[in-house]
Amino acid sequence: MTQLHRVAILLPLLVGACATVCTICIHAVAVGGTVNLIRLEHKRGRLGTGLSVDLPIVAMVIFLALMAHLAEIAVWAALFIVCGEFADFGIAFYHSAVNYTTLGYGDLIMSPSWRLLGPLEAADGSLMFGLSTAIAFAVVLRLVQARYADLRE
Repeated sequence: MTQLHRVAILLPLLVGACATVCTICIHAVAVGGTVNLIRLEHKRGRLGTGLSVDLPIVAMVIFLALMAHLAEIAVWAALFIVCGEFADFGIAFYHSAVNYTTLGYGDLIMSPSWRLLGPLEAADGSLMFGLSTAIAFAVVLRLVQARYADLRE
């Protein structure tokens, strides 16, 4: 099999690691906001008091996670522009969203110099979605335990 282009490895790995650190920081802010929300609702004595209180709490947690994901996609999109892969933010954001969500349409392909950023972003997105899922699960578990005394063990 003939290799058509050399794919860069070291520089994209370093750049991708920096982007990943940024996404971790963004997600840490969202997780911190979630923890503070739950602490506030606990202090108010509202956790587990009923669907009319619990549903907005869960919705807010999911909204915070979504905002974090969109900000993280934007970070990767900005990185693609800085690397010279895209000139338009809208196209860069679309490509970033496709990578981050691991959808992988393949309709836009980066140059061999930066192609490795695609799978790096996909790995980052998978990890961040996993964290969001874990946080949402923890919140729902906390709400259920607050509501039902027999589940507090």
